[in-house]
Amino acid sequence: MSQTLSDSAASAGAPMVSSRRWWTLVTVALAQLMVVLDATVVNIALPAAQADLGFSDGDRQWIITAYSLAFGSLLLLGGRLSDLIGRKRTFIIGLIGFAVASALGGAADSFGTLVAARALQGAFGALLAPTALAVLTTTFTIPKERARAFGVFGAIAGVGGAVGLLLGGFLTEAFDWRWNLYINVFIAVVAVIGASIFVTTLKRTGPRPKLDIPGTLLVSGALFSLVYGFSNAETDGWDSPLTWGFLGASGVLLIAFVLWQRRATHPLLPLSIVLDRNRGAAYSSVLIAGAGMFGIFLFVTYYLQTTLQYSPIQTGLSFLPMIGMLVLAAQLSTNIFVPRFGPKIMVPFGMLVAMSGMIYLTHLTADSVYAADILPPLMILGFGMGSIMPASMQTATLGVDRQFAGVASAMVNTSQQVGGSIGTALLNTLAATALTDYVASNLPADPQVLADAAVHSYATAYWWGAGFFAFGAVLAALLFRRKGQGLSLSHTPATATDAAPEPVIAH
Repeated sequence: MSQTLSDSAASAGAPMVSSRRWWTLVTVALAQLMVVLDATVVNIALPAAQADLGFSDGDRQWIITAYSLAFGSLLLLGGRLSDLIGRKRTFIIGLIGFAVASALGGAADSFGTLVAARALQGAFGALLAPTALAVLTTTFTIPKERARAFGVFGAIAGVGGAVGLLLGGFLTEAFDWRWNLYINVFIAVVAVIGASIFVTTLKRTGPRPKLDIPGTLLVSGALFSLVYGFSNAETDGWDSPLTWGFLGASGVLLIAFVLWQRRATHPLLPLSIVLDRNRGAAYSSVLIAGAGMFGIFLFVTYYLQTTLQYSPIQTGLSFLPMIGMLVLAAQLSTNIFVPRFGPKIMVPFGMLVAMSGMIYLTHLTADSVYAADILPPLMILGFGMGSIMPASMQTATLGVDRQFAGVASAMVNTSQQVGGSIGTALLNTLAATALTDYVASNLPADPQVLADAAVHSYATAYWWGAGFFAFGAVLAALLFRRKGQGLSLSHTPATATDAAPEPVIAH
């Protein structure tokens, strides 16, 4: 019945939708690229920003952490707000806010101003990212077109970090570190114009749902504590009271959030969304892939710049083949392989391919050559990520009632953000321990021993990253339903019309 109603709705608005939906994809892709690349583009600029503004090495982490804390803790609220006040309005507000925060950061004359601007970026990014995915979810309902759209979106989600490294290196070397922030203003202006013209608005016909204030406070506090706890573990270690205090608080708040959602009249995140077997598998896969992906960018970047002495722009260029393979795999996966085999085959396949790429990286030495030793594993990893992300993201939002499309989309971003925080903290800690042990076993600590210790520590991180992907392959194979069971990628996503004659919220 939902298929018939969806088809009818599509037919009724066919002229408008057919002329706009691909331009909508371009607009949404720009917004997604802006948010994702911002996670790494600033990393390249940090040394120059530190020299310019004069903050300490200890303070430097807050340029990254301020963004992560605001972004990670407010994602579910941002997704739900898009459900309540309308996709188009929320999307444009997020774009303008992100641009203003970026301009403020680019013009910062002090460390405090830059940190505040980064936190503001994170807050508006939390509004923008899930709304962009929700716009895509509710715009593309024809299975074949939906697959193509999510192939593009998933590819951007995977390559954004590498694009950020390339763009950050170019802007820092050719212009100034501040342009790593100013560039967002130009992207946002184009995206706002596109959103104003191409993103459609549906009139509300039902009562306005209410915002779950207690649930919002509980989950925002839980996510803040979780991200802060792992960030603190990265800098102060796992034996820090702050680390375990915040991680413990996160667990308590998450339990309280789940208990509240079971009884709330207007839940922020209906538990049926995450308890669906396919969607649960998709969220888990995005989390695990996020943990491994951040490890790739972090430690390969360290290796290229500190061991092989690559410049920032050379480092960024080194990731281009990986980007190309990711885009190729994303298109092949969503257009050919996922419709034929389903996520139960493709996601574990992608995890195993990424695992093999990680294992390949463990063979790098201080004398490795790019073409023979670095290029092949990067291309393998790109193909693996391109097989994981589009299928997982498409499945995570498939079949969700339209009135909860925003918060379901936010769970995708939350999974990726939490995965990145966990992966970065764990891998950094494991790598640091491996480095210390290597030096202690090979005294005296001359420059050659220190260089070898660094390479050894990176290899340790790659082995653990391979373990993440291996675990993800097993989990995905067990959790995803077989093709044709339950939610299938060949089905049109459910809409609010399943429960009511007309959509009850604006998109």
